[in-house]
Amino acid sequence: MKTRQLGSKLNVSALGLGCMGMSEFYGSHDDSVSLRVMARAVELGIDFFDTADMYGPHHNEELIGRFLKEAKAPLKIATKFGINRKPGEYKRTIENSRQYARQACEASLKRLGLDYIDLYYVHRVNPEQPVEDVMGELSRLVEEGKIGNIGLCEINESTLRRAHAVHPIAAVQTEYSLWSRDVENAILPACRELGIGFVPYSPLGRGFLTGSFNSETEFEEGDFRANLPRFSKEALLINEGIAKVITKAAHQKKCTPAQLSLAWLLAKGNDIVPIPGTKRLKYLEENAAATEIELTSDEVQALEAEIARIPVVGERYTPEGMKGLNA
Repeated sequence: MKTRQLGSKLNVSALGLGCMGMSEFYGSHDDSVSLRVMARAVELGIDFFDTADMYGPHHNEELIGRFLKEAKAPLKIATKFGINRKPGEYKRTIENSRQYARQACEASLKRLGLDYIDLYYVHRVNPEQPVEDVMGELSRLVEEGKIGNIGLCEINESTLRRAHAVHPIAAVQTEYSLWSRDVENAILPACRELGIGFVPYSPLGRGFLTGSFNSETEFEEGDFRANLPRFSKEALLINEGIAKVITKAAHQKKCTPAQLSLAWLLAKGNDIVPIPGTKRLKYLEENAAATEIELTSDEVQALEAEIARIPVVGERYTPEGMKGLNA
């Protein structure tokens, strides 16, 4: 698989693996299957795994730690801190203090079984805690060799510039897909001006862009999409028009809707590294094959023009999940 660079020094596979769903949020999960998915990802050339301490909480980092110990695969690991929540609860608080950043990093290193984290993100920014403070502590962790690169998630342009002035940011991670394109207005151009890579999460719209959902969809127990405004029956009646456009374009391109959606993102710039998440081998292999699909500028423009005719209905998260977005 081809590689791409995030920031000035982090070289990773053009497609990463989002591991969140292996622990929660999307219904049931099976650790043994997840470990096989990780092993297959390595075989396919994917060397960039994304996790966070709040996935589980903690289970996801521990699971990746098990894989790293057994497989001894040469991977680049990205993890995150800053969202606190109790097991089984969606309610969260956002913590960015210097002390907490160091404490969280040490705990993640232990769970992962590593002495170095390739990319360490502030998962959400608390606007009441100056970003300069946490950046100062993260820069010390870089100096101590505990983290290699610093990242920020769901950040606004102003906060990004303030943070980058303290220490270079390697990557910004924010939702970005054919039905979530707000980043194109300010944050993505700012990243490009500053030489910062961009990591789109939920590049398949939490599965929506694959054409797998409609207004009649019933979600499995434990699947948080059941409560997301964009996945309400009323919203899906309109939003499913977007998926139909993608499905039609994919048929013309002789690929799947998921592959077309990922190919579109990959075509938006060499500084973009999507991290589609999956806990199934079938979807992993399908996603990886998207790196071989090339869209022309005309194809990209035609796809965007068709989708632009359809309004996106519903917020990305519930009010609780919106905490820390665009901070």
